[in-house]
Amino acid sequence: MDISIIVPYHGEDIYVRDCLDSLCEQTYDKFEVIFVASEVDIPNEIIESYKDKLDIKAYHTDASHVSAVRNEGLTYATGEYVVFLDCDDYLDESYISRLHSLCVSEDLDFAFGYIEHTWYKRSIFMDKTAETVSDEEESDEEESEETDENFQFDFEINDSDSDEVIRQKKLAGAGKVLIYNRKSIQRITALGVMFNKSFIEKNDITFPENLKYYSDWAFICKAVDVAEKCDGDKQAKYIKRIHNNPIHFPSLVQEIGKDDFELRDKAYAEVKSVVRDNTCDARVKFDVKLINYLVSEAAPAVRKNEDKTWRKKRLPVMSNMCKEFSGKTLREIKFYKRRVIKAIAAGDIKKICKLTGRKNLINWGVRILLGPDRLKIMKEFNYKHRYLKQPMLDNVVLLESFFGKSYSDSPKYIFEKLNELYPGKYEYVWILDKKTKLPYPAKQIKRFSFAYYKYLARAKYIVFNSRQPKFFVKRKGNIFLETWHGTPLKKLVFDMEEVVSASPMYKKTFYIQSRSWDYLVAANGFSEEVFKRAFVYDKPMLKFGYPRNDILHADDREIIAMDIKKRVGIPKDKKVILYAPTWRDDEYYEQGKYKFDLKLDLRQMQERLSDEYVVILRTHYFIADNLDVTGLEGFVYNLSKYDDIAELYLISDILITDYSSVFFDYANLKRPMLFFTYDLDKYRDVLRGFYIDMEKELPGPLVFTTDEIIETIENIDSVSAKYAAVYDEFYERFCGWEDGHASENCIKTVFK
Repeated sequence: MDISIIVPYHGEDIYVRDCLDSLCEQTYDKFEVIFVASEVDIPNEIIESYKDKLDIKAYHTDASHVSAVRNEGLTYATGEYVVFLDCDDYLDESYISRLHSLCVSEDLDFAFGYIEHTWYKRSIFMDKTAETVSDEEESDEEESEETDENFQFDFEINDSDSDEVIRQKKLAGAGKVLIYNRKSIQRITALGVMFNKSFIEKNDITFPENLKYYSDWAFICKAVDVAEKCDGDKQAKYIKRIHNNPIHFPSLVQEIGKDDFELRDKAYAEVKSVVRDNTCDARVKFDVKLINYLVSEAAPAVRKNEDKTWRKKRLPVMSNMCKEFSGKTLREIKFYKRRVIKAIAAGDIKKICKLTGRKNLINWGVRILLGPDRLKIMKEFNYKHRYLKQPMLDNVVLLESFFGKSYSDSPKYIFEKLNELYPGKYEYVWILDKKTKLPYPAKQIKRFSFAYYKYLARAKYIVFNSRQPKFFVKRKGNIFLETWHGTPLKKLVFDMEEVVSASPMYKKTFYIQSRSWDYLVAANGFSEEVFKRAFVYDKPMLKFGYPRNDILHADDREIIAMDIKKRVGIPKDKKVILYAPTWRDDEYYEQGKYKFDLKLDLRQMQERLSDEYVVILRTHYFIADNLDVTGLEGFVYNLSKYDDIAELYLISDILITDYSSVFFDYANLKRPMLFFTYDLDKYRDVLRGFYIDMEKELPGPLVFTTDEIIETIENIDSVSAKYAAVYDEFYERFCGWEDGHASENCIKTVFK
């Protein structure tokens, strides 16, 4: 056998088929797969399903660390060359062929490819459809999908170069690609490399088995140090998958967290033990990466944390590290870094704080003066360095609905009920992008204005129906009421297998943001169960129904409805059909702006229904399209920008929707509902999963054409009778907690 591919396995069932499928599709097939299960049973069912496609051999080991598992895999390998492949990663189809051809043709010690990082499973990655669409979130600079290496050898081969000169240039280039050019020291890895097995054995290159983390450092540094011939091929792509669920299924790096100084120190000791010459190329390149970490992360931690962990325990270790760097290494770094390293070596806390503090201010200044978003950066600086240090405003309530787009939803009803119950007790600040007439006094500010940052930092009470921005810092004494914005139909956060419609950091970001919530509103027992699991939420759940639905149970709701109908200009003798569709995850113009192709034939509906009905259009706030209703005046009312959809429920006699959670709220009225699901198969099977069975559990018929909609409306009484029993069961399950007092009950719990 030419090649042995060593695949450690620790129970990653959700990833391993992508890994093995990529091996099945390699253009070169003279390889064996050494599958080594550690700490878990061998997944025999999976292994058997690949027996006809791969020469796969499965072993079980008692070793726990991936370092020991890889070493054991080497003992089973029979190939002339070996490749290490993590079972949550996969390969481009030409990866094995390209590196093997390079190794054989040039008689190399090792050949390396190009590591490309992705958040997505193989089918999405290979189809090139995994474009990131923001859900009101900024990108995360720390973990992007871009590759972390600059695959450039940084040398030119001239016609006059001898074979020896070319060899030396390639060795130097390999050290640069495999060590120096990695985005961070964490990402120095033995993955993406094909090694000559005899080269590994002759030089006794192994993974340090005492290390669970960073065992690749010593392995790759020694390989680069002792190699005599190597080369690389950028077209040989190793796909490194970043886990989008670092809470439940973290990769090794995600598992570590940020406080891993001792782990790095331990791994660095292994590097020094196998590459003792601190002036050799491999060691210099590694030490430069270590210096980058010490200067950019460790030294600022000494400044920020006055506890004994960093200043008493870690600083002496850092000092010893810095004393061992060679003059050759120090000449590779810039003046500022040399000054910080000198201060660390001397254990001079005052100098470290002065240098890193000044650098921090300079960085802020450069971003403010020269950055593309200068004003935004200035506001964030004020938030972190000014507003968060000011006293909390104990009687201020900050409210926001749908990212400041409207005065609506549960925050609206909590605001109004607070004013009824406790007049004059609180000061209110509403985040609203457009000036709005409010029934009670409140300061109105725009999202991301200076005032927004100020009150987000200082208001004691925060009432939002969506997530807060990522930069938000929860202060001691701050009380955060998250009302959320609907009973979930589509899978949420940690119930989603793949994140396609949002930032790949969605799960991690959501988890961090939800740690700041003190209370979360659930409309029903179903939502309570989903929120606990999908949000990993274990703080108080307010189980009173949705404040936004109080209006649907109000004693005077008929009077309110007539007033709303008059206000929007709908004749009082006309019945109302409300069409409220949601957005499609995969149809968009740009981040946060979604397309909408109206499949409803409004002119046909006008011809057959206008004597008795009018139609209200109310699209999701994500949808950017302005629907054209020219020629349909008096029959169609486009109220997509109407703030409070609950008021539109009150005046509607029939609801038409699709996959929007609006029907859970509308069911409180016990009025007929139709579900216009013309793209059901695609939406259910491709874009997202649903929590409920749309064909069996909905309290109304699924319709797929305008003709079906019209016929159903013309026979609405018989259709309603047909679904009466299902509707009653649905109402009990999803509306049973609603009694018109949710706002009051939430207030009495949160505001004491």
